Amino acid sequence: MTNQTRLASTDELESIFQRELVSDRWAATETAYALAVRHRDLGNWPTSREWVQQCLRLLEGFPSETEEQVATSRSSVGGVQLPTYLHSGVVQARFGDLG
Repeated sequence: MTNQTRLASTDELESIFQRELVSDRWAATETAYALAVRHRDLGNWPTSREWVQQCLRLLEGFPSETEEQVATSRSSVGGVQLPTYLHSGVVQARFGDLG
């Protein structure tokens, strides 16, 4: 099993998020999405909701008129698959009431 297929712990993902937040806000947005997925899958609904909201807040800072502007730069973060395109509509569709 490689690091690519091993699921990162939420603590590991949060550490990655904190580093990315200062260096690459788009990567941090992708990691926030991954954290929302991980917490949802673990049944941590309140924490998942927090990460959904964090992801949505970060997305507000990016243009979203074209596919290129919302295309994810990675296919997965910490073993969590990312959508091909990341924008508020996708987040709302994936998380529904958590958004």
